[in-house]
Amino acid sequence: MAHTTSGSPTFHEAQQPLPRVREDRRRERLVELHTSFRELFTFFCTHATIHGAIRLVCSSQNRLKTASWGLLFVGALGALYWQFGLLLEQYWRYPVIMTVSVHSEQKLFPAVTLCDMNPHRPRSARHHLQVLDEFAQENIRSLYTFNFSENRDVLFADDRAPQPAFYLDRGIRLQRLGQPGGQNRVGFRLCNSTGGDCFYRAYSSAVTAAREWYRFHYVNILALMPSTREDSHQSHGGHFVFSCRFEGQDCQARHFQTFHHPTYGSCYTFNGVSAAQHPGISHGISLVLKAEQQDHLPLLSMEAGIKVMIHGHDHTPFLEHQGFSIRPGTETTIGIREDEVHRLGSPYGHCTKGVEGVDVQLLYNASYTLQACLVSCFQQLMVETCSCGYYLHPLPSGAEYCSYARHPAWGHCFYRLHRDLGTHRLPCSSRCPRPCRESSYKLSAGTSRWPSSKSADWILAVLDKRSHRSLSQSPSLRSNVAKVNIFYQELNYRTVDETPVYSVPQLLSAMGSLWSLWFGSSVLSVLELLELLLDAVALTLLLGCRWLHRAPGSQPGAATGASHAKPEANQLPTDCRDDTNRLGGPAGLISHGASQSSGGSLC
Repeated sequence: MAHTTSGSPTFHEAQQPLPRVREDRRRERLVELHTSFRELFTFFCTHATIHGAIRLVCSSQNRLKTASWGLLFVGALGALYWQFGLLLEQYWRYPVIMTVSVHSEQKLFPAVTLCDMNPHRPRSARHHLQVLDEFAQENIRSLYTFNFSENRDVLFADDRAPQPAFYLDRGIRLQRLGQPGGQNRVGFRLCNSTGGDCFYRAYSSAVTAAREWYRFHYVNILALMPSTREDSHQSHGGHFVFSCRFEGQDCQARHFQTFHHPTYGSCYTFNGVSAAQHPGISHGISLVLKAEQQDHLPLLSMEAGIKVMIHGHDHTPFLEHQGFSIRPGTETTIGIREDEVHRLGSPYGHCTKGVEGVDVQLLYNASYTLQACLVSCFQQLMVETCSCGYYLHPLPSGAEYCSYARHPAWGHCFYRLHRDLGTHRLPCSSRCPRPCRESSYKLSAGTSRWPSSKSADWILAVLDKRSHRSLSQSPSLRSNVAKVNIFYQELNYRTVDETPVYSVPQLLSAMGSLWSLWFGSSVLSVLELLELLLDAVALTLLLGCRWLHRAPGSQPGAATGASHAKPEANQLPTDCRDDTNRLGGPAGLISHGASQSSGGSLC
């Protein structure tokens, strides 16, 4: 401002420093603190990218609009987080879906185990088994007045093998258990070592009861002679397989593994190591088998035929659980379709990739399977609880097989544990997970008479050359032999994969879709909310610290000065445009000079 000659003042049109100050106030610094929560909220609503937030400031002159938009904003926020809760709850359940895909490639031919179902009498146990047979006939005669035929095995005059100590508990005998107003049952009684706890192992079928009762005494006899597992196989069954062809060529002896099963007799496992090149009968395995019953134990094995099981390589065959029977005098054609199951591990499910991490010592020298783990777990619990192991399962190191000559109450303990295993009261179900990768075989079978009536004579005559006993002497020619064809129906196989319903990328995508639905914003908007939260925490700490420092030594003058300064800092805009123009950028920020003057009053 300058004075003219007339004395009247004149005003210059522009002053340069003022725009520079406004430009400095419009610039946002790295760290800035607001003077109040209202100022902080106003700044956030004005500059946030979340839809609807700016309406809380622009409608500040109309309280009805402000209240309406506030309710809408809070309601949308509540609905968003409610859906977030539902989404996270479903995610933390870790659900899976099964995805089925079909593949076509060459597959390794599975292992095939065949048993002649002809359990024989071990040489060292013939005397004991004959005593048991006589005791069994006595029990059945007393219950059903039935006399067995006199065609029984007799002791050989030259059988002078040493006989181990033998004790037959005649107190465990078959009994008819009548129930008032109910069906008669047949069973046998088992007691603990003191005789104070007894129960009946009862069956509604007398045939099943007689078989289980005979098996109980039978394993007691075999438990006294553990070497019979090796001796019995060497003394029996070199002519079970008459002929074998695989992929159009004769099978080799190295393709077979042999063992003896106490119930199913001599068993052969075919382990062809080559892959199936083509589907069809001519590219599978074809066997002609002998189905005669010699040295038969009529109360132990009541079936005539061949037991077959198809399983994976290096897997223990459990014929009593997964095997099927083939009738003698027939040609059975079995087509195979393979399915592979791939399971997810933790946290989606409980599975294992091998014996590692399984809380059970596998007693079988083979790959891990669920059934092998369950049997191993049961046998270990049997040894821990009953002080001995069941004869039909392998033994842990340092244990011995059960026999009432050494363990009088083992039957009571065994059947109690077996019942608890069937009702899932034992921890074996939780300790034995399923394999993460497992193959299963779907079978379809067809049968026909073999050999036919016109060709039976010459076929049996040819096969008779390989048998020690004449097949043509049998009353029924077809009851001596059976033919089995096993092949891949197709090389296509299905893969069933477990897939998580919500993986981490899918969870983030679903949460982003919900956030965009309710607020129309992005990840950066979430960061803006995080910035608001951090500013609110910092402002709370700052105001609390100031209040603690002013409260002990507050003076009236200082309080008056603060009261004069506070309204100036808390002046709020009434319009969005005035807000921006008045504050020159981010609303309500502390100016550079103010920040310097208030810096000394910080905690």
